[in-house]
Parts: sequence; structure tokens; C-alpha cells
Amino acid sequence: MPVQDQGEPSKAENIAAGEAAKGSYPRAGMFSRLSGKLLWLTVFFIMLAEILIFFPSIASMRVRWLEDRLNTAAAAAIVIDGLQPVELPRALQKETLEATGTKAIVLRKDGTSRLLAMSEMPTSVDESYDLTDIPPLTAMRDALDTLIFGGNRMIRVYGPVGETNTGVEVVMKDRPLRKAMFVYARNVLLLSILISLFTATLIFFSINRILIRPIRKLTGSMQQFASDPENPLHVYVGDGGRDELAVAGRNLTSMQLELQKTLKQQRNLAALGLAVSKINHDMRNILASAQLMSDRLVDVDDPMVKSFAPKLLRTIDRAVGYTTEVLSYGKATESAPRRRRLRLYELIQEVKDILAIDPQTGVEFVEQMGLDLEVDADSEQLFRIIHNLCRNALQALTSPGEEGAGIVRRITVAAQRVGSVVSITVDDTGPGMPLKAQQNLFAAFRGSARSGGTGLGLTIARELVLAHGGTIALVEKPSVGTQFRIEIPDRPVSLEDYRSRSHAEK
Repeated sequence: MPVQDQGEPSKAENIAAGEAAKGSYPRAGMFSRLSGKLLWLTVFFIMLAEILIFFPSIASMRVRWLEDRLNTAAAAAIVIDGLQPVELPRALQKETLEATGTKAIVLRKDGTSRLLAMSEMPTSVDESYDLTDIPPLTAMRDALDTLIFGGNRMIRVYGPVGETNTGVEVVMKDRPLRKAMFVYARNVLLLSILISLFTATLIFFSINRILIRPIRKLTGSMQQFASDPENPLHVYVGDGGRDELAVAGRNLTSMQLELQKTLKQQRNLAALGLAVSKINHDMRNILASAQLMSDRLVDVDDPMVKSFAPKLLRTIDRAVGYTTEVLSYGKATESAPRRRRLRLYELIQEVKDILAIDPQTGVEFVEQMGLDLEVDADSEQLFRIIHNLCRNALQALTSPGEEGAGIVRRITVAAQRVGSVVSITVDDTGPGMPLKAQQNLFAAFRGSARSGGTGLGLTIARELVLAHGGTIALVEKPSVGTQFRIEIPDRPVSLEDYRSRSHAEK
């Protein structure tokens, strides 16, 4: 029957939480969504651009309108001037002025001015405009002035006739000009609205297809995954594009897959911790009974029993501590090391005895270190570190398929001191560590090199080494096998202790 941690939310609770998360956000309206906002922004910016274009456009229209009137008056003036010395009849002058939309036409030629036609002489002229060369800012200013304040003013307009030195001057009311400018402005406004809506619609559908749909798909996948992160059907599946959203989708897929692995590992760890807590009590009682019976073996006079009794007692004591090893990994950190200087060779011999390596196993156990080499460490924790590494090496050497003629199966434990650091290597001639195990080295439930393993041995060994301020690493070697190097530095010595030791030696 599978074990479930009471502190872990159930699948139904996850789904309920996901639905609650969905319901906590009100459904946005059309123009509250990102696509609607983009539509409005597109219309706004296009209209803003049209407004900026409108001012020079209306100024240009005004100048062209005045030039048309001036050119029409110039054509009439040239005809009238050609009739000299005959004076144009009054009725014909009136028709000419009505056709040109002016009140008076004056021809400037050879330094003289001649009034060719006039309906009525205005008492005053409100504004005068010279169309010879108008700066752009002046043209826009005059256009705005006509739009805002014009309509009832009398204006005088002057300009040259073609490329000649002859000029034409007309006097006219600005009401027709202002009316034509308003018509032009209305047409520009309607055209701008149509262009902005058409352009915004195209941009809207383009952005909606290129940007909004992928974002909605990403958001929907996040919501589904949040409701049930363990369901593999809720993992985002991208379209394989190369743009930024496609890259974000692939990263989301990778993150979701990694999160599912993490959740699975946490569930396994919680189940394992609960299982160990259940068997821990019974195991302690069994080991306590074994410890009582082992204590009685010390009183037996058999030399063989007396030689093995102390080792058996130490083994049972370690077994009592190992029953909580997995549980302590999942719930708390290791206790601080109680360091002292100890002979490493004697500790390695204990590891060899616990592993029961003898000639019948077919595995050689070689120690390469000085008999008096000392290391500053917690003896129990250092034993666990080396025992875990040697046990892994022994399992690799004795696994099915490793037996064969001519194959030397050997575990070598070497150590040396370099200054204040003791370097320990555990080397074997086994098949080596698989690539997957190397990529997940020191990761619980992922770094195991054999089927059915948990990978906790290396994880615990690394924690204990780091607690000593040391390092542990997998060493690349040219031959087959696996080699780990452990470096444990001595504790820093205070100045007072150093001086006391120096005086004691003297």
C-alpha cells in the first residue's frame, strides 16, 4: 500500500487550488485584454501621426489654393493688359472678378502697377501674403490663423507670374479659402480614421496570431499545470519556432518537466522518510536485543569469540545509527563533527572488516598509506564516508557480469598528507560510473550507478566531507574503474595553542 505524507497536498487539493486560482481573476473584456489594448494603441498612434502630418498638409493646401487663384487672375490680367489702350468694359471687369473670385486685380510690370479690374475698392486690407517664398513654419502659422480667426477678413495676395519679373496682386475675401480648408480638413479626418481602423485591424489580427495566441497558450498551460502539476498531459508543447516566444515555450516545457521530476523525488523522499520512521522503532528494539546478547559474548572464554566480539559490538552500534540515516537526511542536517586526531590506517582496517573482504570474495583490498598517518576528523563520520565509497566499489566489482578470467578486481585506498591537508583516494577496477550517474553526481535518488540504488550514499558522504570543510570529487582516470578523491584540512590552530605546543616540544 503506497504511503502518503500527511503534510503533502493531495491531487484533489491541487486541482481545487488551481480552480480557485483561475476563479480569482475576473474574465477581462474585449478592450481590457492585451489584444484590445493593442488595437486602441494602434488607432491612437496612427491618429497622432495623422495629426502631426495634418498641419503641414493643410498649410500646403492653403498655399496651393491661393496660387490657383493667383494664376487664374494672372491669366486674366495678361489678356486684359494685351487690350491696351482699350479699357475693359465695366460689365466684363465684373465677370472677370467673379470668375477669379477676387475684388481687384493689379498687374505689376516694369516697375509700375496697373489696376486692371475692380468691383469695389475695400476700405482696408486685414492681411497681406507674399507667395514668392514662404517658409514652412510661416505657412503653417498662416493656415492655423485662417482656420481659427478667418472668414470675415479682406486679404491681399501677391506672387510672380511664372519665371518672369511680372507680378500679380489680388484683393479678396478669405471666406472661400476658409471654407475650402474646412472641407479639406474634414476629408483628411475621415480618411485618417479609415486608414487608422484599417491599419489597426491588420495589425490586430497579425499581432493576435503572432503574439497573443502563443501567450494565451502559454498562460493556459501554466494554469493547467498549476492545477495538476503531476499530470504529464499538462506539460506545454510548443510549435518548434525560433522566435522569443518559442524559446520561452521550450524553457517552460523544460521547467515543467524538471518540476515534475522534483515533485516525484519529494514524494519518494516523503514516503521513504515515513516508512523509515515506522520501522525505526522496531529496528531499534531488535538491535537493542542483539546488543544485549553481544555483551554476553565478551564473557565467553573462546579466543575467537573474544576477538570478534568488540567488532560485533561496534557494528551493532553503527547499525543503530544507520537506521536513522535516511530519515535524518530528509528532515535535518548532520550533526557537527566531533573532530580529533586519529590514525587513518586503523579506521581503514575497520572498514575492511565491516565489508568482509577476504580472499574468498575474489576482491583485493589494498591500503597505501603510512601506518602513523593521522587525520583531524570525526572518526564516526569519516568511517561512514569511506565505508560508503568502498561499499559502492565492492558492489560494482561483485555485480553480475564482472566475473571473468584475467580481470583484476581491486579496491585501493591511498592517503597522504600535503601540508595541513590529508588527501584520501578510493579507487577500484570496476566498470566505471555511467554517464547519467556522473551528470547527477551527489544528487539523491538520481546519482545511483546501479539499478535499485538511491544514490544517498554519495549524497551523505558529500555532506559529511563539507561539514569538515573538505572536498570530494570524481577523478578522471585513463584506465577503467572509478576513483574518488577526498581532501580534509586540519582545523585552524589558534596562536595561543601553537605557542603552547611549541613550548611543550621544547
